[in-house]
Amino acid sequence: MKKLKNNYSMRQARGTTQYVLMSTVKMKIRKSIFAVLPLLCCMVLVSSDTSEDALHALAASLEMFVDELPDMPKLKGYVTSKGGGLSPGHLRIGMFQTKWKFHRDLPASTVFAYGVSKESASVPGPTIEVMQGIDTMVTWENHLPSKHILPWDPTLMVASPKQGGIPTVVHLHGGIHEPQSDGHPLAWFTADFKEKGPAWKKPEYHYNNLQSPGNLWYHDHALGFTRINLLTGLVGAYVIRNPTLETPLNLPSDPEYDRHILIFDRSFATDGSIYLNSTGNNPSIHPQWQPEYFGDAIIANGKAWPYMKVKRRKYRFRIVNGSNARFYRLALSNGLNMTHIGSDSAYLSKPVTVKEYLLGPSEIADLIIDFSASSTNTAILTNSAEYPYPSGDPVDDLNSKIMKFLIQDNTDPSVEQDRSQIPKKLLHFRRPRKDLVVHARYIALYEYQSSTGEPTHLLVNGLPFNAPATETPKQGSREVWNVINLTEDNHPLHIHLAVFFVVQQIEITDLEKFKSCMEQKNDAVKCEIKKHAKGKTMAVAAPDRGWKNVFKMEPGYMTTIVVDFSLLGSKGSYPFNASDEPGYVYHCHILDHEDNEMMRPLKLH
Repeated sequence: MKKLKNNYSMRQARGTTQYVLMSTVKMKIRKSIFAVLPLLCCMVLVSSDTSEDALHALAASLEMFVDELPDMPKLKGYVTSKGGGLSPGHLRIGMFQTKWKFHRDLPASTVFAYGVSKESASVPGPTIEVMQGIDTMVTWENHLPSKHILPWDPTLMVASPKQGGIPTVVHLHGGIHEPQSDGHPLAWFTADFKEKGPAWKKPEYHYNNLQSPGNLWYHDHALGFTRINLLTGLVGAYVIRNPTLETPLNLPSDPEYDRHILIFDRSFATDGSIYLNSTGNNPSIHPQWQPEYFGDAIIANGKAWPYMKVKRRKYRFRIVNGSNARFYRLALSNGLNMTHIGSDSAYLSKPVTVKEYLLGPSEIADLIIDFSASSTNTAILTNSAEYPYPSGDPVDDLNSKIMKFLIQDNTDPSVEQDRSQIPKKLLHFRRPRKDLVVHARYIALYEYQSSTGEPTHLLVNGLPFNAPATETPKQGSREVWNVINLTEDNHPLHIHLAVFFVVQQIEITDLEKFKSCMEQKNDAVKCEIKKHAKGKTMAVAAPDRGWKNVFKMEPGYMTTIVVDFSLLGSKGSYPFNASDEPGYVYHCHILDHEDNEMMRPLKLH
């Protein structure tokens, strides 16, 4: 429990609910795991004590670094002919209920997992490898049971199949493709396509793969179910390659030395089941929903605190933060450098070397670690980010560690010498010119609370998700978005389809006065934002100075981003009609926030 100020509270007026900004200090419970009795609408049965202390004790009883880091199964999204030519690939990937063992000493957990069969389904799912410019078609199939394994909240704006079943839809995060294949939250479907959401268009998704080579990931995106469907295991990596552009860079490229690592946090009961608190922080309003989910165990590629044997040479790690709400401030315990070569789905123009890096939910760090520079035989990938970030609890012995590297001496003379390098330049994409901007917008982030100081819901620009679209950019255009964070949390804002460049982060002065005005008018211009956005500036971290599709919006700041609604490096629009239905969305990628209205439609024309 923490004392936080300047929060929102709720009051009743004329028989309806109104939400107003308050400047008084409120008590705010932000942990999502504590002792509760499940409500009937969302009951989950576990065979053990599920108090906060018991969950933490169970995690603490698990020995760290006893499971080896798995290398997830790989699927090629293209076909290679005998002559070496490439043609489009067709994949069928299902969602299955299966068992997955997260730790050697923990019973196997029931999970939902992606795979080409139930027997091969894994957590994370298979890594999909595609080639730039070669189409990939994927039919995503729902083979899940009629009832969910985790509690869900029917009071949220949520997909509601009339005939039962678990709604799912897959979003390729960072993908630039037609709206019918984007995984819109309303394009959900149940098992065997028995029931479909109002935005569902077709069973086979078409990924053009025309964007620059880089890293993406796929995950569930069903309305109101995103946070719990990801908790069950519905995540996986996706990579776009271009050997013509990438081979000359001479980066670590052998599969042994080029690894994907998808990290997230989970809590478990003694029977191995994934634990999610089944009572909300405002149970009279939302019986199950909690502001953020934080688990006790840190999972990398489906294993709790795994280890990886590495040689004294350079490795490339494509690290995805697949957590619901946890930020990770990454560093190596022995002080080794991390050299960033990519930011989200695109390369940086030149490498950036740092000792630590803050990775927000859904962000991707594409980096090189040179273990030949290590003075030790082990190195732990550590985390020091507060939770919730930035004003929450400090890390503890469990969540401060992610995985361990066992650094082996290269004593075998047959081992091939490391000929990879870190080049001085990577792939250059011109920085955006603000003089080409056709439109500027203000995007305000709000959090509302009950009279007890407990969060109830979050909105973008004071509007619910189902309000008509107010962001309607033109295809091929460039816009400036000024994102104003009026909450006390850092919100990783993700824009579907678009890429953007962070220009500046500037503190909002007289914040309480500005908040009070925004409460009344919900209009940044009328509240004279230009007079308030004059505080101290916060430097954009060097690894974040490339093209991104998600960025961490600092509380009490206005973050200015230049948004391109076109392919990087192109002067025109998209090779598809981005104005088709059902359109796209943008949202906070703290999944618990996204599921409770911090998401808005994005309609291009």
